[in-house]
Amino acid sequence: MALAVAAALAGCGTTTYFAGRALPPSGLANRVMIAIQNPGSASAGALDIVDAFYDIRFKYNSTNTAPAYSVSGFSGALPITIQNLPEELLGAVYSTGGGGSLTLIDYSGEKGTGAVNGLNGSSSSIFITRNQSYVFAANQAAHTLAVVNRSTGASYFLSLPGVYRVSVNPGGSAVLAFVQNSNYVYYPQQLTSAQTIKFSGGPGTWPLGAVDCEPQNAPVWCLYQALSPDDNKPLAFDRPVKAVFSADGGTAYVLNCGPECGGSQASVSTLPVAPFIYLIGQQSGTLPTHASVAASTLNLPGGASNALVDSSTLYVVGQQQKPDGFWSGQLSVVNLLAGSATAMTKTAQVAISDGAPGAMSRMILADDDTLWIGMSNCINGERANHNQPYGCLTMVNTSSNAVTLLPYNGDATGIAAVTGLHKIYTAEGGQVYIYSTVNGASIDNQYVTVTGTAYDVAYMDALSDSDNTVY
Repeated sequence: MALAVAAALAGCGTTTYFAGRALPPSGLANRVMIAIQNPGSASAGALDIVDAFYDIRFKYNSTNTAPAYSVSGFSGALPITIQNLPEELLGAVYSTGGGGSLTLIDYSGEKGTGAVNGLNGSSSSIFITRNQSYVFAANQAAHTLAVVNRSTGASYFLSLPGVYRVSVNPGGSAVLAFVQNSNYVYYPQQLTSAQTIKFSGGPGTWPLGAVDCEPQNAPVWCLYQALSPDDNKPLAFDRPVKAVFSADGGTAYVLNCGPECGGSQASVSTLPVAPFIYLIGQQSGTLPTHASVAASTLNLPGGASNALVDSSTLYVVGQQQKPDGFWSGQLSVVNLLAGSATAMTKTAQVAISDGAPGAMSRMILADDDTLWIGMSNCINGERANHNQPYGCLTMVNTSSNAVTLLPYNGDATGIAAVTGLHKIYTAEGGQVYIYSTVNGASIDNQYVTVTGTAYDVAYMDALSDSDNTVY
């Protein structure tokens, strides 16, 4: 439909299509961008664009079947994730090669606009805010949480040994950081000028609960534990790994990985977002305590290593260890009761693709009431080790919780929902595949396959930023 509208408008002398967006240089109205590693001997990374309406890499009705569209000016090496921001006509591609880089992609011009400055090496988890003002990154090797203020050009590196994941709320105003093999959650906050002076005397002058303030001689940011410093029982979590946020932005759902990550009990805990806002003067409310977190925690025997919020429903993915020692993929469906922070109920638990315990999966909602989940290392799970059919990609009907396990094509490292066209694109085992959201049937992918290793995919022309793989 969008393609037809674009064509009609083009015929009237204009070059815009839906939402007033300019028609890009390729002339395509339904684009999927593919992050490719080692596309050739002279390059370690590329971003190809395919026509997701016709599922081809060349112009419709063209006799030339050579790849025709790619993002110009991209030089990232070994790209692994695409943060898709179609409302901002932007993508942020993280590449692990060359010490790590985050490159911003102009969707309108189909070109790279350069790498973000100020990062300190490879990041195990990284996000940019929707307004592009801040970048937050966990550098596990350097044991720092990086804060890049792109408005001022300043970077701050808050010491946090073992930090490996960060979660940023959709509004880009709150950040939670997670340490591997730890039962703590942390958050950064920006300081006022008065606080900078007050805390400039070193650790002895830092506020209660702060674990680091930087720069130490004139701190601009401090990093805190995400619980009241007056609480005499600071351990409220069980191997927390990430947080997802409620539709209204007021609640963070912290995923406690539990047994998958060497802990005791998988669960979801709620935290109020307002006390953790990092913007100066915008914090409100009181910090949670051990008791308040415990009272708003829901145990999930199916595991909790990734999740996605859809209105008043929370879909939680994890791995559950079976008596034989192998791990089985599980999806827990949680009723959030219209966003209540203290009343959650698990309404269903269904078996999905197996995967590596504690590893980050991929999740996205698509057409026809479907939820798609991608796993890695499904070949080592319960099904494969019992000679049962297995695959790394699962389609779940969110109306009935019916599960369709797709055939094994290798690790499922990327999923893009091509909304309105009833299909998804995936990156599995280093190649691009297409599936129908109506019934999970495979769609011919012969004209979208790539040279190199396809690692992630994104629907550049989605209507909303919610069309973003959760990873």
